[in-house]
Amino acid sequence: MTNDEGHGLSDTPPSFAPKPRRKAAAQDAQAQPAPPAFAPHSRRSSSGASATQPTPASIPPRAARDRTPRATAGTTIGHAATQHPQQAASKASTAAATTPHPSAARPHTTHHRVRNSLIAALVIVLVAALCAGFGIWNWVSGSLRKEDWLTGKTAGPATTWLILGSDERDGTTGSDDTPGDRTDTILILTKPKHGPSSLISVPRDSLVQVDDALLKINAVMQIYGRQELVAQIEDITGQKVDHVAKITFGGLTGVVDALGGIELCYDQDVDDELSDLHWKAGCHVVDGHTALAFSRMRYSDPKGDFGRAERQRQVIGAIAKKAASPSTLMNFGTVHKVGDAVLQAITVDNRTNPKTLLDMLLAFRNASGSSGVTGSLYWSDPNYYVDGVGSCVLLDNPRNLELFAQLADGTHDPGAVGSAAEMG
Repeated sequence: MTNDEGHGLSDTPPSFAPKPRRKAAAQDAQAQPAPPAFAPHSRRSSSGASATQPTPASIPPRAARDRTPRATAGTTIGHAATQHPQQAASKASTAAATTPHPSAARPHTTHHRVRNSLIAALVIVLVAALCAGFGIWNWVSGSLRKEDWLTGKTAGPATTWLILGSDERDGTTGSDDTPGDRTDTILILTKPKHGPSSLISVPRDSLVQVDDALLKINAVMQIYGRQELVAQIEDITGQKVDHVAKITFGGLTGVVDALGGIELCYDQDVDDELSDLHWKAGCHVVDGHTALAFSRMRYSDPKGDFGRAERQRQVIGAIAKKAASPSTLMNFGTVHKVGDAVLQAITVDNRTNPKTLLDMLLAFRNASGSSGVTGSLYWSDPNYYVDGVGSCVLLDNPRNLELFAQLADGTHDPGAVGSAAEMG
């Protein structure tokens, strides 16, 4: 529940144990005690000094067939040579009369020609597909917009993608008045070596600490930069972020339209002017404009921002499912249109290539399916008020570290997780 009196840095509960982060040389403010449920790790200061981070608790951890040689005619011929001349002549005459006419072999020859033609056609199609695929690979690789996102954290047992949705310079209108480069959608996609993939949303109002300042996580990138946002996610999960993909909301429209629409489901009627979503309860195939409104609407959702996060996962999951479908992948024209729309909307880290994008797409599809793990982070207070910051989500750090240790090891059962799932 929201506190009647706001919390400042000095009033933060002791369980919120923020660790020192980069401190500007001109700053002399002291870090204040923080709430117990929030335990950010120590971070290096901007002056170059580094601090150690606590180590998360460890989690217990075909036979070839022998061919029988066919009998040759040599034995029969040799035997015939010893016969009486008249008998030999008689048998030769009989053999000549019973020998098939050469034309009887033509159907067998025609069958071989048809089979060889089919094989040749398949080879041509395969070569054409490989050439097209190679061309698409080079086109995507050369068109990716890359930025410096990653930290020096040691790689973990799984591959982790940080997927961000931003309103940065996309020409669309949002329902929030926060200025600048906002990361209103934050998703963590994890693909373990064995076990289910997972897709976990981070509430955009999650309370974090950088230096001596408390702020919401969706403002971190704007104020402190890309790598600090990645570092905050690594602190929350205890896992290294291997790749980052940032997508503009406006670009979402073009991707959905290039796919020919996607199917979305919501069980309530909605007439929301702020997001421009007008929806009849049920499932509908929608275009890009409606998909964008569907992913933005929150004021008409009883679950608010948590409900919006669920719908955002649904939208991206539907995009991944259709993009990875055979009907899309076997249509080079559609692949090109979708690829062009994605390339206009996405920015990635310096280590991303077409293969890692494809891996991300497949992991996203698996995580969104019945055998995947989806949900939100765990929190201890969804309405924790901080003076100068507003109502925030106070995260439950120990539970989140335990959750992601299991997700990275592939030992977590499929299904819904997080505080949003516990709320029903």
